[in-house]
Amino acid sequence: MLHTDWGVSGDAADLHAAAIVWDNVWPLEPWCGNGFDKLQGFSAAGVTVLSLTVAGDSHNSSETTQRLAAARRGVLADSAHLLLVTRISDVLEAKRSGRLGITFHFEGTRCFERNLDLVETYYTLGVKHTLLAFNTSNSVGGGCAEASDGGLTRFGRRLVAEFERVGMLVDLSHTGYRTSMDAMATATKPVLFTHSNAATVHPHFRNLSDEQIRACAATGGLVGVSGSSQYLGDDASTASILRHIDYYVQKVGPTHVGLGLDLVFEPTKVDAYMRANSTEWPMASDPAWRGCQYATLAQIPELTQGLLSFGYGRDAVLDILGRNYMRICGAVWG
Repeated sequence: MLHTDWGVSGDAADLHAAAIVWDNVWPLEPWCGNGFDKLQGFSAAGVTVLSLTVAGDSHNSSETTQRLAAARRGVLADSAHLLLVTRISDVLEAKRSGRLGITFHFEGTRCFERNLDLVETYYTLGVKHTLLAFNTSNSVGGGCAEASDGGLTRFGRRLVAEFERVGMLVDLSHTGYRTSMDAMATATKPVLFTHSNAATVHPHFRNLSDEQIRACAATGGLVGVSGSSQYLGDDASTASILRHIDYYVQKVGPTHVGLGLDLVFEPTKVDAYMRANSTEWPMASDPAWRGCQYATLAQIPELTQGLLSFGYGRDAVLDILGRNYMRICGAVWG
């Protein structure tokens, strides 16, 4: 797809084509349509870097290692189109060569099995950020779907310190309020909420309070906007995504905002999974719950058009699309 096929203005298309576009969350789960065959669609939509969810709180260390090894093999086997990103210079090389840069992340820390030695090992294999918890509590702290959150544990503090030592970014999406605030108070480097929307725009247990938003920015980090309707509001339209982006910008400025769209290609399968796992997804136990919609690849260039239409300058748009991740990852990865 040429950028003239994006259905946006010439100015927006030129800016989008020139930008580093970094989407920091995409679940690599073929059972819901998210397999390697979909990656070329991200390149066609102008994405430069995509972070793949490969494991998390549902996996032990053996399962995690196997899943990570399979993901690495899939990326390395398609070097004509994909580039495994291990340092910030690889992002520039991905852009220059027209390949899709790939990083990995975990959604939850049970996969470390309380073994701090695994942090550096997984980081070396390409895991560049990890969520502390995924909705429910673990040995690090509370999840955002729990009725109570005891905060960051002693082990959690040690794990955050080890993340910072090796260069793995702390991600607080899906993490409980108190645990997230403890982690940000503990952190000495920027932290992320890779895919968490604004609770003021749409109240949801997964969304962020103004206090969390400001605390994240104070670490030098950023908040990334999800493309899921359950966090956006009534739908997954480009207008809904832009509302959350603009809210964040008004709160903390464009240098603390990014994208974590979390796209899913077969949403009904995810809906069924959530209904079967309502401990993690409390809203799915409600018979009236309508399920989720997700943004599409075609909407990614529309975000550039929308930000320009909001009156954002070129630098602000480039920051939100990917330069903020470039700056933060460049500082933390080392």
